[in-house]
Amino acid sequence: METLQPDDPRELGSYRLLGRLGAGGMGRVYLARSPGGRTVAVKVVRPELAADPDFRSRFQHEVETARAVSGRYTAPVVDAAPDAALPWLATAYVLGPDLTDVVEAHGALPERTVRALGAGLAAALQEIHAAGLIHRDLKPSNVLLAADGPRVIDFGIARAVDGNRMTQTGVVVGSPGFMSPEQAMGRDVGTAGDVFSLGVVLAFAATGRSPFGEGAASHAALLYQVVHGEPDVTGVPQSLVGLIRACLLKDPAQRPAPAEIVAALAPGGVEGLLTDWLPSAVASTIATHAAGILDLDLEMPEPAVQVGSAGSAGPLGLVSPAGSAGPVQAPSASGFGPPPAMPVAAPGYGQGAPVTSGTSGAPGTPPYGTGEAPLGTVHLGSPDTGPGTAAAPAASRRRFLGLAAGVVGVVAAGGGTAWWLSGKDGDAEKDGASAAAGGGTAQAGAGAEKENFTTPPAGTAPQPLWHKSVAEDSIATTEQLLTHGGLLFISGDPLVAYDVKSGKQRWSRKDVLPFGAPLLLADGKLYMADSDTSGVLKALDATTGEEAWRSRLGEDLKVEKTIAIDAKNVYVTVTDYADSRSATDFRTGVAAISHSTGKKVWLQKRDWGTDDYDVEGTVSGKHLVYADSNRNLTVRDTATGTQLWTKKIGDDWTWRPTVAPGPGLVLLPGTTLTAIDVETGKSRWTLSPNGRRGFDNPTVVDGVLYTADHDGGVWAVDVKTGRKLWLCEDPGADQAPAQFLRAGGTLYGASAMDGGGVFALDARTGRARWVYNDNKDPGEPWQITISGNRLLAMHGYEVYALPAV
Repeated sequence: METLQPDDPRELGSYRLLGRLGAGGMGRVYLARSPGGRTVAVKVVRPELAADPDFRSRFQHEVETARAVSGRYTAPVVDAAPDAALPWLATAYVLGPDLTDVVEAHGALPERTVRALGAGLAAALQEIHAAGLIHRDLKPSNVLLAADGPRVIDFGIARAVDGNRMTQTGVVVGSPGFMSPEQAMGRDVGTAGDVFSLGVVLAFAATGRSPFGEGAASHAALLYQVVHGEPDVTGVPQSLVGLIRACLLKDPAQRPAPAEIVAALAPGGVEGLLTDWLPSAVASTIATHAAGILDLDLEMPEPAVQVGSAGSAGPLGLVSPAGSAGPVQAPSASGFGPPPAMPVAAPGYGQGAPVTSGTSGAPGTPPYGTGEAPLGTVHLGSPDTGPGTAAAPAASRRRFLGLAAGVVGVVAAGGGTAWWLSGKDGDAEKDGASAAAGGGTAQAGAGAEKENFTTPPAGTAPQPLWHKSVAEDSIATTEQLLTHGGLLFISGDPLVAYDVKSGKQRWSRKDVLPFGAPLLLADGKLYMADSDTSGVLKALDATTGEEAWRSRLGEDLKVEKTIAIDAKNVYVTVTDYADSRSATDFRTGVAAISHSTGKKVWLQKRDWGTDDYDVEGTVSGKHLVYADSNRNLTVRDTATGTQLWTKKIGDDWTWRPTVAPGPGLVLLPGTTLTAIDVETGKSRWTLSPNGRRGFDNPTVVDGVLYTADHDGGVWAVDVKTGRKLWLCEDPGADQAPAQFLRAGGTLYGASAMDGGGVFALDARTGRARWVYNDNKDPGEPWQITISGNRLLAMHGYEVYALPAV
């Protein structure tokens, strides 16, 4: 804010100017106040533009059009004088700093603030575009941050100025670094141009810099980067990277529409994101700014501050004489609600729809017709006209500072989360992954019932339908989360079952699952070994959590660990204390236990020297395949337990083996990817990474092998031949997925490291669709499964349900 200079006017129409707010392509901008106390921003056209008849005509048209923008997230035009010697227009003054000032003072904004900002700005673009306008100059300085949401300013006027400039050869209209490629090249700009600018603004808010270069770069360099360069989105929260990249696509036709952005960021409504949306330091800045506005006009007689009935609060949480503060009133669907019962005297707080106003700017012309302020607009003084405006004692500066503090109090009081859900829950779900819970290699979610989920824009991850923070003793002990009958099971103490659709707890059982013990699921039962106390195998009814049976193999036989499960048996490792070579060296074995009766089917002793208990296994048809940390790979017949073969494997082995049931192959990751015959142990094919650094453990779904390499790429391989089908070199995050599931045409992945997340790729081409990450770092892998139309994910102690879209 600058003081008025000698060459500045002191009045324009009925408005008294208080100071300079800045200057732009059209002219100077002043802070002004009406006779009734309304604070506005007045933009005055430059003399050379005012002398251009064509400009005046365009300006008149744009002012009339801009009056039609009656949005919640814009600063409306409340008065204008396009026929004056120096044409001007007045917009509602927004009590809040612009985004440039906020980022300069406080740095990059947190993810929740950027998400709310994006939803509000996209909603503003909907309002502007619906009025037949294109902003053409959306940039941080044209975005104001108010306590109850962002506001877009200067809409609709740029086109009047642009029409004059575009007649000049070589002139590029707009702000370098924030304009779209088509605008930078002087081509026609549509509504998608504003979406590109929105993407740049959000990247700036999230990182504190433009994705196309810093401000010190020359205009030519910035324009070149906008047209030809790739945006640098380093530092953007992972959950927003896809959306911002989609907004910044070079082809306007591929960018999401503002409505799609709103649906992706705020499916429950933008208002739900604006509770406590600003960091506390920014909210405090607004209060300080409010006090500064008052200081500009202390010489004015202080008008009355009027509030509602005793014990209630007016807009902006103004405290009533009874001392209670109320929340900011929510706008109606039209952008503003009914006026407050009594006008509130305070500096202008611009929000709401344009109001009836004369355009001549003659003295005495009310800036709004009936004296009823748009909801959220606060005035210092009484309206110019209107009934019910009674005199009251003058308000002190201290009282006004109380109003400013009330604004901050309202901002800080909330705290809520908007969940990404539209449509109704369906009936009973179908679990496509339960049968393969041990190996995680089956196609998941096939035939799942559909709900009316809104498909997010390209590159944008859906937001959780629900989220739970589970007990710190909870830890997923399978590669793939387990579901059955609409329940998700989270292992730990207690063992808890959650409703897949709502996230509500259905049952909980303490002291049934030792910490870290694997949990298996089949035939409607959960199976776990209790090696810490009794050395038995227990089965729980998955629907109720009640114990179904427990199996003790014998007085000297102790069940150590569950390793695999199929349609008939649970396979476990055991210790035989009756067979020993010393007081500490006992014989180990592998046993099959019927999960219908709990009785032993067979028991086979392991060779001496293979007493390692860290065994991981899987079942494929008639083969039980398991590996241990001593680098032994063993195959047994599931019917009898007879060992078919065993061999040493390389140091790159990750212990749980992957088996392709159709061709009968065991797949070994490492420097190369090797397929060996499950019957004989002989090599069938080997795949080289072609200069990349080796392979992680693979997953097989319907004849296709999916695996990540050590450089972060994802491969799809024909499992029969070992032929590469596609390679996605950049799935969208630092850490590639380590576990895969497929639902229809989407391949979902989960990373073993915090820096990855949950991935969605096109199963046919490998093209990355989106990545979801909660930006937490518990040091635990992500784990996923699909139940019906929900993609369930666990990361450390956080559980999420995403729509499987």
